[in-house]
Amino acid sequence: MIDWSQKTILVTGGTGSFGRQFVATMLEKFKPKKVIIFSRDELKQHEMRTSGFDHPSLRYFIGDVRDVDRLRRAMNGVDIVVHAAALKQVVACEYNPIEAVKTNIDGARNIIEASIDAKVQKVLALSTDKAVSPVNLYGATKLVAEKLFIQANAYVGGGAPKFSCVRYGNVVGSRGSVVPVFLEQRKTGRVTVTDKRMTRFWITLEDGVKLVTNGLERMHGGEIFVPKITAMNIMDLVKIVAPSCVVDEVGIRPGEKLHEALLSDEEATHTVDAGEQYVVLPVHPWWPNDAWKNAVPVGSEFRYVSNLDGNWMTEEQLRAMVRSYENP
Repeated sequence: MIDWSQKTILVTGGTGSFGRQFVATMLEKFKPKKVIIFSRDELKQHEMRTSGFDHPSLRYFIGDVRDVDRLRRAMNGVDIVVHAAALKQVVACEYNPIEAVKTNIDGARNIIEASIDAKVQKVLALSTDKAVSPVNLYGATKLVAEKLFIQANAYVGGGAPKFSCVRYGNVVGSRGSVVPVFLEQRKTGRVTVTDKRMTRFWITLEDGVKLVTNGLERMHGGEIFVPKITAMNIMDLVKIVAPSCVVDEVGIRPGEKLHEALLSDEEATHTVDAGEQYVVLPVHPWWPNDAWKNAVPVGSEFRYVSNLDGNWMTEEQLRAMVRSYENP
């Protein structure tokens, strides 16, 4: 178990939706020695500090994951890195592909290089279901980032840092989430959906943070942690948020999928059920054979897709999800 009181943690993208929730949870439950919030927007850092995130253990660093020298300076004395910084809007990445590559791929490499140079103990990177069989640039960049972080363990030869990833679906109430969009559109009496058949995996910020903290506790280096979460049909959400509104179907946007997957068919052959989550194990010679030996293989026929029967959110779960955003 990690003695958090003795750890210094750096969070890239620390002013984002996940970063704020992660920092709040750290301060409330784990009480680390120091948390460094690393991001490139001074206004968001100011707003975060003045909204109550002014604890004595917090430090704010202006910097960009594209700048490896700044990362090296920021990681001085750091024990744990949580990498949440990314360009993640699908449409924005489609229209700004080189920028997406610079942040999501080159940034991942910089995190790896700086972490090794600073002798960090553990690095956990956030990924997305869109990295599974990607059809858009965002998903493709996150797939490459996953590969970089997992294979980075070979660079340290079994020593530190240990590198792993977490992969989950859409986050309720995060920036760009459909829930706040529907709530705003509801005021006009009309809501827009791209395709009425669309399904998506959903997770709360709190559960996303729990997945990360559990991953940091349990990681050997090389795993991709995947939560056991439910999915929803977009029209079921509309019925909860805006039941009396007219629905305009506008067509799938560039780079969108109709349904999402959290595990690929190929990954199922080396994935285990570890209780609270699934764990994708690396297929590399440096992987310790005794790691996760008590977990149960899911089998090559296992499927984890958002439109699969048995994965659906109930109406009450949907209502609770919306309430958690309206009344955080």
